[in-house]
Amino acid sequence: MLDFFTIFSKGGIVLWCFQGAAVTESFTGPVNALIRSVILQERSGNNSFTHEALNLKYKLDNEFELIFVVGFQKILTLTYVDKFIDDIQLHFRDRYKNELEQKGALKLLNNNFEFEDEFKMLLREAEKSSKARSHVTMRPFEESDKSKKTVKSMIETKGGDKGKEQGGKKNKNTKKEAPAVEPTKGDQNKVTTSGQKMVENGNQGLTHDESMQKKREEFFRKRMVGPTEKPSKSPKPAQKPRVKQRRVWNMGGSSAKDLDYSDRNGNDSHNDGEQTQEANADLGIKVNSMGGDLLPVDYESSEEGEMEEEEEEERVVVNETSKISTKKGGSFGGMFGMLKGLVGSKSLSHEDMEPVLEKMKDHLIAKNVAAEIASQLCDSVAKKLEGKVMGTFTTVASTVKQSLQESLVQILQPKRRVDILRDVMEAQRQRRPFVITFCGVNGVGKSTNLAKISFWLIENGFKVLIAACDTFRAGAVEQLRTHQRRLNSLHPPEQHGGQPVVQLYEKGYGKDAAGIAMEAINYARNQAFDVVLVDTAGRMQDNAPLMTALAKLIAVNMPDLVLFVGEALVGNEAVDQLVKFNRALADHSMSDKPRLIDGIVLTKFDTIDDKVGAAISMTYITGQPIVFVGTGQTYNDLRSLNARAVVGALMKA
Repeated sequence: MLDFFTIFSKGGIVLWCFQGAAVTESFTGPVNALIRSVILQERSGNNSFTHEALNLKYKLDNEFELIFVVGFQKILTLTYVDKFIDDIQLHFRDRYKNELEQKGALKLLNNNFEFEDEFKMLLREAEKSSKARSHVTMRPFEESDKSKKTVKSMIETKGGDKGKEQGGKKNKNTKKEAPAVEPTKGDQNKVTTSGQKMVENGNQGLTHDESMQKKREEFFRKRMVGPTEKPSKSPKPAQKPRVKQRRVWNMGGSSAKDLDYSDRNGNDSHNDGEQTQEANADLGIKVNSMGGDLLPVDYESSEEGEMEEEEEEERVVVNETSKISTKKGGSFGGMFGMLKGLVGSKSLSHEDMEPVLEKMKDHLIAKNVAAEIASQLCDSVAKKLEGKVMGTFTTVASTVKQSLQESLVQILQPKRRVDILRDVMEAQRQRRPFVITFCGVNGVGKSTNLAKISFWLIENGFKVLIAACDTFRAGAVEQLRTHQRRLNSLHPPEQHGGQPVVQLYEKGYGKDAAGIAMEAINYARNQAFDVVLVDTAGRMQDNAPLMTALAKLIAVNMPDLVLFVGEALVGNEAVDQLVKFNRALADHSMSDKPRLIDGIVLTKFDTIDDKVGAAISMTYITGQPIVFVGTGQTYNDLRSLNARAVVGALMKA
């Protein structure tokens, strides 16, 4: 039934393995995929992993740094696997505890772990118990509780339940007259007869006729009393019409400076750029400032906040120590108890970490991490720390926080790094253009960030062709044409051999976007352009026709890089967007290995302060890196992601 079972250390040393007799393929491929996709990517919150036709179950032993993995066919439903892997872990630990405590890799290699007989015995017991549970005989009707009920008992029970459900209300099938209630000793003056009904709405002790008479008197008393007159309010004096005052901005400077640059550019839409460097400086654009790799986005206050928290924890420990030492009698016992709680003398359990993990999850959600992702991250940290012995003078909160920080840094540094400058130079040697396609939902800033990336590529000496494949939104082509003129004005053609560094390839609106992209790539190859940037129409993830058109564009042209442009403002929505974009690209692909999203462009990063959780959500869902970060409105405002700085901002209180 089982294809394989293996026990190996986190350092990669296989201690023991079992492989089924009918299995011919090696288990190294699925296990390596598990290590790459789950263990190294901090996604161990779920105990299962699927690789091709196999389903893998795993368990971490953090005390001895071991991993237990069992693999079986996906079509099988084995209910005993979870308990079986727990039993294997306990027996293996108990048998080789002394060898495992040595912690030496070379010593583990020299040891011969004989575990096959015990493994087969546990496997037989697990399969036998599973068969016994699966073949449970049903009781006959004569032995059931329902057969012992009579018709009379069922009717009485039904009536009683109905009466309880009605909460004391009148039943239509019951008689109108109720049995008489005996008077209490304290209420001698309140006498009731058997033919009269008690009233429970504040008229306890009155007969039915007396209560009705009382209600009539109250009704007529209310009708006879006239409505109270409210004091009249004094009329408001007539207000003068408000006149809009001219607004004066604080620190606005003088208004004598001319901010109209239309004379310099001209009103003609075909002006190819006569804007001066003075105007560029006024707009905050610095030419020749983005050569080489991009600067990383940084947070200056993140480390200071962490140091303040550490100092606060130290002050708390010092205060608690001084309080304990000043107590009379038993002060040494109190001090010893505090030190015993700090020194690593016990292994962490899930109950110890649960309150801290709940606070961490709420903190991550408040910092814009998707709720589902925050829960999975905390589960992964719990599995990573469960059973691990705490270090000396460390608290549970500090241990959990440090492990969560390491996990977040690992998530933001995914499996591969995208180096666009290196890839463009490689494409130059192959005498072909490097093609980048931008996709995303409406209004996230695809065209604006495409222009920023164009500026960065031009600063590094490359010629860029922009393919206007957004044939759906009105004004999309004109927006790209404006960016083209602006970029060419920043880098005049006379400085580049008389040729413009940026050109726009457009065919108007209502055309096939995939065909325009193909023509643009062929044109770039013939005209020796280095990079082709394909702008696509913004589309919601639920718009099936537009998602089909995007999948067709990518499948037909096979770009070198597919970038998803997303906002840093979104939380749970980022998960839905990325999942559905990848699913659409996979469903509408024309090849066996569909082309999915290769990287992420995170826009509007300057508007969120330290709520940077969208970066975690997007990277966790796709497993792909954040290639660019937009931090402003000018062409210079483009950065790369600094994982440790982002995690520092995320963990800051």
